[in-house]
Amino acid sequence: MSTLRDLAEEHTALRPADIDHLHRIAGDWQLLSDLSFADLLLWVPVDGDGTFLCVAQVRPTTAPTAYLDDQVGRIVGGAEVAHLEVAHRQGRIWREGDPVWYGDVPARHEAIPVRLRTGDGEAGEVIAVVGRDTNLSTARTPSQLELNYLTTADDLAQMIADGTFPPPRHPGETTSAPRVGDGLVRLDANGKVTYASPNAQSAYRRLGYASHLVGEDLAKLHRRLAGDPLEGTDAGNAVLAALRGEAPPRREIDARGATMLTRALPLMPAGVPIGALVLVRDITEVRRRDRALITKDATIREIHHRVKNNLQTVAALLRLQARRVAMPEARVALEESVRRVASIALVHETLSMSSDEAVEFDGIVDRVASAATEVAATEVSVGMRRRGTFGVLPAEIATSLVMVLNELLLNAVEHGFPPADEEADAPSPADAARPEAVVSAPRPEVVVSAHRARKQLHVTVTDNGRGLPERFDAERGGNLGLQIVRALVTGELRGTIDLRNGADGGTEAAIVVPLARGTTDRLTGRAGPP
Repeated sequence: MSTLRDLAEEHTALRPADIDHLHRIAGDWQLLSDLSFADLLLWVPVDGDGTFLCVAQVRPTTAPTAYLDDQVGRIVGGAEVAHLEVAHRQGRIWREGDPVWYGDVPARHEAIPVRLRTGDGEAGEVIAVVGRDTNLSTARTPSQLELNYLTTADDLAQMIADGTFPPPRHPGETTSAPRVGDGLVRLDANGKVTYASPNAQSAYRRLGYASHLVGEDLAKLHRRLAGDPLEGTDAGNAVLAALRGEAPPRREIDARGATMLTRALPLMPAGVPIGALVLVRDITEVRRRDRALITKDATIREIHHRVKNNLQTVAALLRLQARRVAMPEARVALEESVRRVASIALVHETLSMSSDEAVEFDGIVDRVASAATEVAATEVSVGMRRRGTFGVLPAEIATSLVMVLNELLLNAVEHGFPPADEEADAPSPADAARPEAVVSAPRPEVVVSAHRARKQLHVTVTDNGRGLPERFDAERGGNLGLQIVRALVTGELRGTIDLRNGADGGTEAAIVVPLARGTTDRLTGRAGPP
């Protein structure tokens, strides 16, 4: 199914600003749908042929839908869109006409013109039409709640026609909560409550207000209820801002161990402030779980921090022991152990600063590569370079992979490049007389490459050194470091490793690590289940 933007750009000549406004309506119109007990369909005129295209649809959560089938992408014309044509051409809300039938479902048509206000605040031209279609199969005498819902819906519909709804969205805010069914309070122009739904009344009772809300000054009530004076002032000021025609950010009120989220919206049909609409939702349990998660995250980060400290202590003890050992072989073994422990500590250090059990691995690789060139026991100056990106990796993969890369990088630096006394013989006098015959040797370099394909992480460590020795057994040969690499790749990472000579010389270690679905999504930035 094409998106609203795709459909509008393909079939209409709407400007980007017009399409952005339609997106804002579609992001906030569940409120109007629920208050209207009606389906809302967003229609845009198709250029020059008298037809309309449906680019978005929302169904009410408070009433049965008028459409069993999705209408997005449908193009209609003729008598079926006469009401849309009137609203679009005349720029007024259309409510005339008899009920129509969709199969066995009777429905009432309404059409609301959509305007985008100009930069100087004037109402612009009509760019689209919102169809408000109500299922009449369950029609009956409306209750007080339904009458208040419908009255408020008509005010918001007029604001769509004026270009003043929806209000600008504040950074970081979502459109999912609170909703109409969570709790609704309507205020008059003086800020007094004229209606409060049963759910809204229950939410305020959890905050400690047992009386009925009707007749209360809501801004003053918010200030009284909030345990924190600053918080109460913010919530009260939000109500006053809505009464002035502004759209304040959502506020929370904490009192008596309960938490309530409030959203205040101005009601300004035809540009006249007549009051405000306040949506409320009891989020006590949500905030309790949030606090529990924050505590858990802090505990996990503290554990990683302590593990990092312990590993650094172990590395320091091994380093002290290495200085006291007389046997060169033992000293080298202890120094290698220090580097291995330090590489694991890097992962835990990164995890201790993250709120997730995952790490940005590129920075860890860069630090390990830099350390390898500094501590390697070689006289040759070797450059390090990373190509591609590892992205975000879960801790269980990062811990093993950092040890693998540490061993491969150290092995490449220490064994891939011959020392100065093993360099090739100097050119002969005859060759020296011909400068074109003297080719300078490339700068020693190790390159770490990474890319993702088919839910796998492909890692290659390549050097331009002397390559593997003759009759080298890639499966069984090598020092302790390569044995550790094979054990970690095939065991902990459940991957494969291929150690071979490069096509252009040097040595190449190619590693393939399978990634879980959730890991792949984090690496690519796509949403998906873990």
